[in-house]
Amino acid sequence: MGPQAKADGKAAGYADGAPAESRIGSSAMSQTSVSNRDHPGMYDWQEIPWPQAERKLHKLQRRIYRASQRNDCKTVHALQRLLLRSWYAKLLAVRRVTQDNQGKKTPGIDGIASLEPTERLDLVHSLHLDARPQPIRRVWIPKPGSDEQRPLGIPTLHDRAAQALVTLALEPEWEARFEPNSYGFRPGRSCHDAIEAIHQSIKQRSKYILDADIAKCFDRICHQALLDKLHTFGRLRRLIGGWLKAGVMEGKELFPTTEGTCQGGVISPLLANVALHGMETAIRDAFPEKKVVNGRRVDWKPNLIRYADDFVICHADRQVIQQCQQLIQEWLRPLGLELKPSKTRLCHTLHAQQDPVGFDFLGFTVRQFPVGKYHTGTNSRGTPLGFKTNIKPSKRKVQLHLHRLADLIRHGGNLTQEDLIRRLNPIIRGWSNYYRTVVSAQTFGHCDHQLYQVLRRWGNRRHPNKGRHWVVQKYWHLPGWTFAVPEGPSLRKHQQTRIVRHVKVQGSRSPYDGDWGYWAGRMGRYPGMRPWVARCIQRQGGRCSECGLFFRPGDLVEVHHRDRDRDNNHTKNLAAMHRHCHDGVHRGKEVITEGSIHDKDDSAEEPYECESLTYGSEDQPGG
Repeated sequence: MGPQAKADGKAAGYADGAPAESRIGSSAMSQTSVSNRDHPGMYDWQEIPWPQAERKLHKLQRRIYRASQRNDCKTVHALQRLLLRSWYAKLLAVRRVTQDNQGKKTPGIDGIASLEPTERLDLVHSLHLDARPQPIRRVWIPKPGSDEQRPLGIPTLHDRAAQALVTLALEPEWEARFEPNSYGFRPGRSCHDAIEAIHQSIKQRSKYILDADIAKCFDRICHQALLDKLHTFGRLRRLIGGWLKAGVMEGKELFPTTEGTCQGGVISPLLANVALHGMETAIRDAFPEKKVVNGRRVDWKPNLIRYADDFVICHADRQVIQQCQQLIQEWLRPLGLELKPSKTRLCHTLHAQQDPVGFDFLGFTVRQFPVGKYHTGTNSRGTPLGFKTNIKPSKRKVQLHLHRLADLIRHGGNLTQEDLIRRLNPIIRGWSNYYRTVVSAQTFGHCDHQLYQVLRRWGNRRHPNKGRHWVVQKYWHLPGWTFAVPEGPSLRKHQQTRIVRHVKVQGSRSPYDGDWGYWAGRMGRYPGMRPWVARCIQRQGGRCSECGLFFRPGDLVEVHHRDRDRDNNHTKNLAAMHRHCHDGVHRGKEVITEGSIHDKDDSAEEPYECESLTYGSEDQPGG
């Protein structure tokens, strides 16, 4: 065994420095083509023992998480240095940016858009954290439902891989520290957890709400304040500082970056969460736990629920909400941030004040309605409240969704009915799945009615010389009066989506906490996941059918058709697998699995859960 292989083995967490295959056992590894290779450079990309790599990396991340919970900074930094040298960690970081990420084929200033398997291995061997960061390429993308544009920064592929590697080291440390009501860009948490947290905060009592947004949060974060807050060791601090100050290339001009972190970098969401960490604690520490009001002791601490740079503060007293707004402004000032006046408003959930009742948050409208004794909600003692809390899809999001469908139909005049259905179904499925956790049945019926009217006009334009009854009989069929092709695909209705309430993640739970039973229980219950995909995952025991590993939070899950016929959706023909595993299958090579070789406590080591491509956003298609 060469010195490089020993170094990589030690970096992966082995005492003797041996690579993974030499520790598994010759009897098992003799079944694979990597049994006699003792140097990492001799591997082919598809022959790398990915299950072993993920298992070892997760054990190391779990140790970082536990050390951070103990506030043992020395151990945290030592383990992070170990992870940053790990060959397994570098492999997984490169796989993430070249195979898993949605923007894997987007080039930076170096023009490199995608890599072949041999080039990915070359990137792994050249992945050193001492390299000087390259400027990012800036592109402008439209904001959904707005004429404004937002800047998107695209680092080079090497920098993206390095950022993914650093994220693997930093995320467990900060997952142990983050506040319980922070939900944006965190593993195992979603928009629906934030909405359910708001519902639990206001369902027993009407409250005042501060609905606020931070102006250009990613673009204005103070670099010095962020680096001080990270409080990491010198090498990592210099590396992150280099990324922050690398500059922006727009066209052929280079602009310096003196503040902010680019939207589009792999590590940017984590850095933004680190910068905003402590907001909830600052608000709650400013007020007493209890206060006597009208002779009764009531909870007096306000509740802050944050998703990335959007947050709401809930409290029964208007003056407390106004004080919270001032405290937030003072707390944000050292970070170089401020509230956006146009998106900051104070309202009440039940009674009309200066602003309309209720508020919109993450595409949902949250408000309360006064009702009679037969429809009112009750508190924990069974006392009638006199109101009911309803959360629905916001009118603006419904209009944007209908406009999107109408534009697709209007510009699809030359499409056949089958092609039109195949384009509409993913949009309808993804949008409906996002809103299926709230009071959406009436909204779904309204969307189906409006879509029917648009399709009627589409059919009439295609057949101007035919009567309306002829058009209807040609395109709509029984049962269910469905827009369908005879013996072909049918258009999915919004109302086909069942309303299923979402169960909020508990407290400060994290996938790194080692509670495998809890995370396994949440498997397949996500709003953005198609029910038949969830059933497919549950049938497989929560494991990828190709590599055999449990699905993690944030993993991109794709469905493989065993007979390669995408129209054959029978249960036995479907298999859920990771995106990178699916890519390997279609390249004609199977992913290396470990067969009968498992750790003794395998089921207690991998708290993985599954998320679909659409989990957390209604703007992404569901198919």
